Amino acid sequence: MADPASTPRAWHTQPNTRPLSGALRIPGDKSVSHRAVMFAALAHGTSHVKGFLEAEDTRATARVMQQLGVDISTPAYGERVIHGVGLNGLHASELPLDCGNSGTAMRLLSGVLSGQAFASTLIGDDSLSTRPMQRVAQPLREMGADIQLSATGTSPIQIRPVQQLRGIRYEAQVASAQVKSALLLAGLYAEGETEVIEVAPTRDYTETMLAAMGAEIAFKPGYARIRGGVPLKATNVDVPGDFSSAAFSLVAALLVPGSHVRLQAVGMHPRRTGLLDVLRMMGAKIEVVPVSGGGECCDIEIHASPLHGIDVPEVHVPDMIDEFPILFVAAACAKGITRVRGAAELRVKESDRIAKMAEGLRTLGIRVDETADGADIHGGTLHAGVVHSGGDHRIAMAFAIAGLVASAPLKICDVANVETSYPGFASAMASLGADIASA
Repeated sequence: MADPASTPRAWHTQPNTRPLSGALRIPGDKSVSHRAVMFAALAHGTSHVKGFLEAEDTRATARVMQQLGVDISTPAYGERVIHGVGLNGLHASELPLDCGNSGTAMRLLSGVLSGQAFASTLIGDDSLSTRPMQRVAQPLREMGADIQLSATGTSPIQIRPVQQLRGIRYEAQVASAQVKSALLLAGLYAEGETEVIEVAPTRDYTETMLAAMGAEIAFKPGYARIRGGVPLKATNVDVPGDFSSAAFSLVAALLVPGSHVRLQAVGMHPRRTGLLDVLRMMGAKIEVVPVSGGGECCDIEIHASPLHGIDVPEVHVPDMIDEFPILFVAAACAKGITRVRGAAELRVKESDRIAKMAEGLRTLGIRVDETADGADIHGGTLHAGVVHSGGDHRIAMAFAIAGLVASAPLKICDVANVETSYPGFASAMASLGADIASA
């Protein structure tokens, strides 16, 4: 855990008077890091994870698995060795399982713990405790799980043991990789097969990793089916750079005049990179360069580019749901109006991201017209001001980038939460020439 005394509470930014330049290696993918540790814990044998994201969210997942009796060691920074205990080798914890700020940990663990022979309680921080959990509890109950939520449908989540889960066919009403993953993980413990049909395709990290570990699973975009009772086998995982984290320096390089930046070894999963397509539609000069032997990893080369507003195609929304805060900043600096629709999910993330981004951009002089599922952002000039992240790491980083191209200094409050996903963000940006100072 980060030292509270050394964690900044606010940032001050100055308008960048020089281009951003250089190469930057992005920290490990958060989604893959969560799953690698969790799934390896449920496998038989020892797994070695390299490139593990050393952030509060992913460390929370590792701590929870340790509470459940899994031996996890850290031979070096960014590495974990997990001695798996098998599907039925977890043990009850005397204390609640604290997921911190991580919705991924809480929702996926709900699936895992629904199939255990012991009771568990999942808790989180103030932000996570406001996020909706009924969307995962309801289908797990259909599988026979005994799950209780708070009166408002949030955590704490209390899970009691049942004799046997049963496989179901579930047609999801929300495009959520977390809900899908929770059901597939519960399906490992269920009798028969569990099928998930999605309203729109979401990222398939869970399916791909479970298949690599020997699960009997079939999947294609928008559909997954898993058979229960099949053991998992240990496997080694190399975690790629996190595209969602790369998005901030990517947009910064587009917006700061004269910039030329190369982002190294970034994961380019097609269900994660919708932002690239949208930025290119807005006029961005972005080149993706495959890395030899890197699988889905690529370098991304960015040249500063004038952007223009567009109507963001709704088909891209599920593939860039975590990138909308920084897209709002790009839209604020673009010529014309950028219209976003079909993004109601943004209102139930770490914060109401539509409302918080609109509030902050208005503070800086940008007109934003909100809708129930999106917004119209009118491009203009960002002015000086004080903005608040609302306890949301991606909003904090998005406004730090806005500060680089504002007409005067900005102050971004409540930035300690950035430790949940991108520790060292300010120093990484400084290595490219950005002026972001801790306060």
